[in-house]
Amino acid sequence: MTSLQNSTSINQTLFLNSFPQLQKHHATFSFCRRRFSLLVRSQQASPPPPSSTCSSSQDRPGRRQVLAAGIIASWVSLVNQNSVSFAAENKKGFMSVLDKKDGYSFLYPFGWQEVVIDGQDKVFKDVIEPLENVSVNLIPTNKQDIREFGPPKEVAETLIKKVLAPPNQKTKLINATEHDVDGKAYYTFEFVAQAPNYTRHALSTISIGNGKFYTLTTGANERRWGKMQDKLQSIVDSFKIFNV
Repeated sequence: MTSLQNSTSINQTLFLNSFPQLQKHHATFSFCRRRFSLLVRSQQASPPPPSSTCSSSQDRPGRRQVLAAGIIASWVSLVNQNSVSFAAENKKGFMSVLDKKDGYSFLYPFGWQEVVIDGQDKVFKDVIEPLENVSVNLIPTNKQDIREFGPPKEVAETLIKKVLAPPNQKTKLINATEHDVDGKAYYTFEFVAQAPNYTRHALSTISIGNGKFYTLTTGANERRWGKMQDKLQSIVDSFKIFNV
C-alpha cells in the first residue's frame, strides 16, 4: 500500500489538527469527467426544382440547419475555452495539466495514467511501477502565505509525519528549501519513507493561494531513485499556482 492510499480524509484531519491556523472544515474536491461528443452531419442539399423560383418555405430548412450548426460550433468553442482541466504535450517526455477551476498547473511523465484516489484532487501514476506517481491535494485555509505556518523544515516535518507517510513508516527529511515564483512563496522538500518491504523516496512542494493549501507530492521506489530523480524534480519544479 502506497502513501497515496493513506492520504485520505483521516490524514487530512491529522494535518488540520497539526496546523490550527487552517480552517476546521475542509472540502474534498472531486471531478467526474464526462466526454461530450458532438457530431454535426452535413446533409447534401436536394437539387433545386426546374423552376428558377424558390419559395421562402423551401429556404427555411436549410437556413435552420446552418443556424443550428453555428450555435453548436460556438457552444463547443465555449466549452473548450472554459474546460476545468486538460492535458497536452508540453516539455519533451512530459504532459501538462492545467486546472482552471482550482488554479494550478504541473507536468507529469508521458505514459502515466490518471487514477482516482479518495482525498486527492488529481493523481497520475505509472502502471508498472505504482510507487512512481504524482498527486495534488487541496485544503481550505484562511492564510495568505505558506511562511505563516513556520519555516520550511518545521512545516515539512509535520506534513511528512502527519499526512504524507503512514504512521507505521519510518521517515526522514533530507532537505527543505524555500523559493519564490512570481512573488509567491513555495516550500520544497525531499524525504524518504521506509515500509517493511520497500522505501519510497519522494519530493513535495507546497504553497498557498486562492484560499487553499496546495500540496504536490511525487516519488519512486528507492531502488529506482537514481533513474527517476531528474524526472521527479521536473514535476516539482513545474508546479505553479495562479489566481482564479
